[in-house]
Amino acid sequence: QVQLVESGGGLVQAGGSLRLSCVASGLAFSRRKMGWFRQAPGKEREFVASITWDADSTYYRASVKGRFTISRDNAKNTVYLQMNSLKPEDTANYYCGANVPGTMNYDYWGQGTQVTVSS
Repeated sequence: QVQLVESGGGLVQAGGSLRLSCVASGLAFSRRKMGWFRQAPGKEREFVASITWDADSTYYRASVKGRFTISRDNAKNTVYLQMNSLKPEDTANYYCGANVPGTMNYDYWGQGTQVTVSS
């Protein structure tokens, strides 16, 4: 049974930082590209960042580039999202996802962790 469990969300003031974690089990984590997505109320889920299986390449949406950093520890089956200089518009439920190898699709998702940034 595949499980992705996110943690690290919370309430923070604008300009603050949070570090999200996502622990995976039941899948070949070290062979999977992993991603972070977010969904704000009334909006569709959007891509935030992704990292290749070997951490050789990372990708970010434009609005978070330079503020967010995705990383992973394959020994711990964990992917992280360090979020600095947070803005109110970063408020959303953040999800991690496991990429289907060779595609742009994600087949496993966590339950999400809420990030709220106050102005």
